Amino acid sequence: MSIVLARIDHRLLHGIVASQWSHVSGATRLMVIDDKVANDPILKEGMKLAKPAGMSVSIISLETALTNFKAKKYDGQKVFVVSKKPAIMLALLENGDSIPKLNIGGTSQYEDGIKLSSRAMATKEDVEAYKAIAKYGVELSVQYVPTDKEVKLSSIIKL
Repeated sequence: MSIVLARIDHRLLHGIVASQWSHVSGATRLMVIDDKVANDPILKEGMKLAKPAGMSVSIISLETALTNFKAKKYDGQKVFVVSKKPAIMLALLENGDSIPKLNIGGTSQYEDGIKLSSRAMATKEDVEAYKAIAKYGVELSVQYVPTDKEVKLSSIIKL
């Protein structure tokens, strides 16, 4: 087993992810995939301060993630992946990885974006990525915190 849950969240690793989603996921490793943070030692160390108790944390670039998953580095672990954009999740799927469920939490606001919830929007590129992700059989939902009602993405946009 490897990826057990994935989440789109523009803040990446923060309080809600660390204290709520990480535990709901049942994961043993929280993985942030973001090139900017992975290549900035100050941002990376600051983000590590939010590490959930009892979990390993990786903050890596997309290239490193693809290489590590391909090498089966995380086999035997339960990985919760967090990234800002669905294109990252699509790249993992195209790499041969499996994602059972993708949760869309908080995103950046876009002037011409499509509203998914009060806290989430999608660009046209994001929508295309979500459609491609759905073709892999991934369950897509919008939910900011685990106690919010889960809304299937297919009820908001045509997948």
